[in-house]
Amino acid sequence: MSKRIGIIFLLFFIIITVPAQKNRNYAEVDVHSYELYQQQKWAELIELAKQASEQGIDYFYLQARTGIAYYNLKKYRKSSEWFLKAWENDREFEWLQEYLYFSLINSGRFAEASKIAGDFSGPMKQKTGYRKMKPLTAAFETGYTFNPDFSKQSNRAFEEELNVGINYGEAFFFKNYHFESVDFSHQVAPGAGLNHNFTYLGISREEQVFWGSRNSFPIKIRQYQYFINPWFVLGKKWYFSPSATMVWGNSDLMLGNPEPNTFYSTSKKYSDFIFSASTWAHFGNFSPGAEINRANIYDKEFTQFSGWLTFYPLSNTNFYITPRAYFKSDGENGLGFNTFGISGGVQLGPVHFYGQYLKGEMENFIEPAGYVVSNFPGRSEQKLMTSIYYPFGKKYQLVVRYVNQDIIEEYKVYINKVPSNSLEYKYNKHSITTGISWNF
Repeated sequence: MSKRIGIIFLLFFIIITVPAQKNRNYAEVDVHSYELYQQQKWAELIELAKQASEQGIDYFYLQARTGIAYYNLKKYRKSSEWFLKAWENDREFEWLQEYLYFSLINSGRFAEASKIAGDFSGPMKQKTGYRKMKPLTAAFETGYTFNPDFSKQSNRAFEEELNVGINYGEAFFFKNYHFESVDFSHQVAPGAGLNHNFTYLGISREEQVFWGSRNSFPIKIRQYQYFINPWFVLGKKWYFSPSATMVWGNSDLMLGNPEPNTFYSTSKKYSDFIFSASTWAHFGNFSPGAEINRANIYDKEFTQFSGWLTFYPLSNTNFYITPRAYFKSDGENGLGFNTFGISGGVQLGPVHFYGQYLKGEMENFIEPAGYVVSNFPGRSEQKLMTSIYYPFGKKYQLVVRYVNQDIIEEYKVYINKVPSNSLEYKYNKHSITTGISWNF
């Protein structure tokens, strides 16, 4: 009996003492956190901060020390959250200003860093290179895209497969194109900036017509694109970014006279536009966002929506992944799922790898911010892109990209100028691009 009473007493003692051992007061937390900070025991300091927070203990120095612990573990996104808390309590310390600024920079949150630096001290503004208005980056990129199946498709006897006979059969076979692109980005105010891009594409296609016999004509298309994209930080960490894209150009075209095998050349002008608006925010290791696009491409008006969630599992930009879903409405069939995409990046030493995969029904498809527009004829079901970024010197960065995208087009048959029959054909276009950027 006495043994049983002893065991019960011991259990009762453990029950009432264990919580007391976990509970800490302000003074104990302050002393212990400072000791861990001096000993650079960052993981233990973070755990102590979590326990203190659960007990309602939260104050400036604990926030700052916890931010420094995360910063030294290179978990910059989490460190910035703690520094922002400390910043709200006291903005006078220059060491805090420096930690806060570079934790945001290392988190990829440059706009927030530029905005908050406006409240820094004079010496810290000078150290961080603060200016209300300044150029940010300039870049040049060029690339070449080709269709390896061009000869096979242009020599295929579509007219026999579709039994064109005395009717009119026509197709435009893609051969290749080259492009040259210039970018410029500048800050117009703290937390606000403007991106510009101008791109030229020189496209080669072959127009093939069967009208009694097969006739082939080389077609040149000259396309221009201007992209303008302002961005703003609203409040503390909400971003808003509208954009406008204008696409225009002209294409060679061969038309037939009433009698077969008599043709004449002409030129066709075209123009497309895309208006976009996106918003996103940062919450710890997550960044959700949404975008709406309104466009007119190939004389078809439509609206496209997309939403995404970027996850930073290491709490920095060394690894991130972004799933994204796209929805489309053409005014006739209502809003419906269109495409799923996933992208991400990995930092290995100085080299940054970025990849993107898209799967869906991409006809007149708009990629993020309206910067990349699929206004080519036909449609695509999947696209794969890989990019490698390599910095050199203090302000320069090289980029090399490879893009593989399937394209589905049609050979069409007309009777009295009215489409009557068609046959789809598929190919993969390959793109290799290279560029250089300069950070001011």
